[in-house]
Amino acid sequence: GHYFLSPEFVSFQKGDWAISGEKIPDLVALTMGFSVQEDLSWPGLQAGPLFQRPRANVLVVVRGVDSLALPQSVASYPLENPVPFTLDSVAETIHSLFAEDTPVVLQLAPSEERLYMLGKANAVFEDLPVTLQQIRARLSQDGSVLASLPLNSLSRNAEADLLFLSEVQVLHDITALLQRHRHLAKDHSPDLYSLELSGLEELSRLYGQDSPQYRDATAILASVLQKFGEDVYGLYGNSAVVEVVTVKTFEAPLTRKSRSILESQQISNPGSPYNLAYKYNFQYAVIFNIVLWLMIALALAVIVVAYNLWNMDPGYDSIIYRMTNQKIRMD
Repeated sequence: GHYFLSPEFVSFQKGDWAISGEKIPDLVALTMGFSVQEDLSWPGLQAGPLFQRPRANVLVVVRGVDSLALPQSVASYPLENPVPFTLDSVAETIHSLFAEDTPVVLQLAPSEERLYMLGKANAVFEDLPVTLQQIRARLSQDGSVLASLPLNSLSRNAEADLLFLSEVQVLHDITALLQRHRHLAKDHSPDLYSLELSGLEELSRLYGQDSPQYRDATAILASVLQKFGEDVYGLYGNSAVVEVVTVKTFEAPLTRKSRSILESQQISNPGSPYNLAYKYNFQYAVIFNIVLWLMIALALAVIVVAYNLWNMDPGYDSIIYRMTNQKIRMD
């Protein structure tokens, strides 16, 4: 399923229109006011005000469950063709349009220890636990979620249970860091958060979907995500879009290039020792056509001017030679 919590000026229609997994990045881009390469033929999203866009978009992908018990006020739609997707294109658009404002771009998958930060996120989220060892150490510290969560059948010693609890801890730490750095939500550049949680998938694989561990974890995650969405929504002054995508399993594996945790702000790295090509820019065709036809027009203009100068009669077509001829006759 696909769930939305959005401000009033980002309107989602009520209905059961299914959305394809490969179209989710385009949907995120449109909610943030960015253009996309192909029109999104999905009637769930209404056109909003041109000059009023959300300050942030938060996407949480939950693997291992088809749906969650979220409030009825949240717009929800079925998900079809659940292929893997990334928000890299949206992140690069934000970076190119708001490079001077250094917006927050955070993409995180705790189970794979994958983290990508850009802009102010490098400074704000540098203390965020990334590796599973760091997150588990965080669970044993003061203020961890273990003290407040009803664990019930979940164990603090089982690996799969700890993975799930680690992801819950990361959600808690992100909101805590945002509350500590409230200035991030008040700037003019939009922020992007993308989180992928696979703890439920591991619990389902280990215990089964009918197990008490899986049911307890599903209930815990639903309540945690509801609080997480409301906290982020409030921190951005009710001007954020929070999306939750639930998928049992992806249909195809996703291959991603590895990224450094403290990657520099430049997305393309000309000095790479691997001689990598630049990322393809979709504006290339536009720029190419502008340069091509401008060169053709200038070349034709030069040819026409040169032809007319070559065939010009100085006595009739040039005022300079006409005046010279008159002076000669007067003398």
